[in-house]
Amino acid sequence: MRIVGRDKLDEFAGAHPDARSWIENWLAVTEAAQWRTPQEIKALHSSASFLPERLVIFNVKGNHYRLEVQVAYNTGLVIVRWAGTHAEYTKRNTEK
Repeated sequence: MRIVGRDKLDEFAGAHPDARSWIENWLAVTEAAQWRTPQEIKALHSSASFLPERLVIFNVKGNHYRLEVQVAYNTGLVIVRWAGTHAEYTKRNTEK
């Protein structure tokens, strides 16, 4: 998969260094993957959640943080939309 929005991940890992190794591992796994369906993501990331518009939410570091991406399965593109704490995710989605 091709990943767009690495700058968001760099910023997130800079603010939350305890998540850096998880992010680096996620990047390596995602770049090597060729996801065609949500089930293929779920096979690797059992705690991933799937929302409309091909949004995928990953629990980072045992649910301390969240990573929100949009997956274009047909073109092999993963777009990083947002990363932050679980509390920020809850607040962000309550306000929508």
